[in-house]
Amino acid sequence: MGYIKFLGTAGARFVMIKQARSSGGIWLNYKSTNILIDPGPGSIVRCNVARPKLDPAGLDAVILTHKHLDHCGDVNVMIEAMTDGGFKKRGGLFLPGDAVGEDGVVYSYHQKLIEKIEFLKKGKFRVGDIKFQVPVKNEHSVETYGLKFFIEKDIVSLVSDTKYFDKIIDLYKDSTILILNVVFYQKRGEYEHLCLDEAIDIIKKIKPKKAILTHFGMSMLKQKTHLLEAKIRKELNLDIKCAYDGMSVAIPLK
Repeated sequence: MGYIKFLGTAGARFVMIKQARSSGGIWLNYKSTNILIDPGPGSIVRCNVARPKLDPAGLDAVILTHKHLDHCGDVNVMIEAMTDGGFKKRGGLFLPGDAVGEDGVVYSYHQKLIEKIEFLKKGKFRVGDIKFQVPVKNEHSVETYGLKFFIEKDIVSLVSDTKYFDKIIDLYKDSTILILNVVFYQKRGEYEHLCLDEAIDIIKKIKPKKAILTHFGMSMLKQKTHLLEAKIRKELNLDIKCAYDGMSVAIPLK
């Protein structure tokens, strides 16, 4: 019926710069609707080399959780692709208010190609067959939002870049698929990102049917995420997956 495809699992600047992992974002498909979330540098490339190939001309919307480069580097390219090179005014763009205008990341030219632009805030939204909700503004260095997608009986949640705060548990407690951006292996207090221990604590309290860790920084990659996954799954007896570039998850869950 649908799928979540991880075009990239890179987190933060050095993994992105070195392309130790791709920074292509997340493609969400359900029925006839396609959404691209956080198209960082290389997103257009990852679409074209995906198997099966993903056609950006079939996108219905692009969502930016925030304007940091590893989340938006290819946003203008993907808008151009979604609008058939600018010849078809179509599609939606959902993004924080600070992602446009002065110090914004979407060119005014490309904004004119979009059929509908909506600014993210706490509330409900819809793109074609997919309903989604913004439950909260994250605690991050720029305006950043988490997302909850409603796919039949599943709630697919993405906790984008943020430091840990207590409301995360309550706001995402109904998630059946929980995707967490986990940049650090160990907590680094000066940076507003989740570390592995914080992610594990969130998963233990929410107990989703499936938890997926992604958006890895260098400290996570050095620990070899497949080994971390095996250790965590054994210790917690929960369905936890460390995402890899190109990984797909079928939705809704069976």
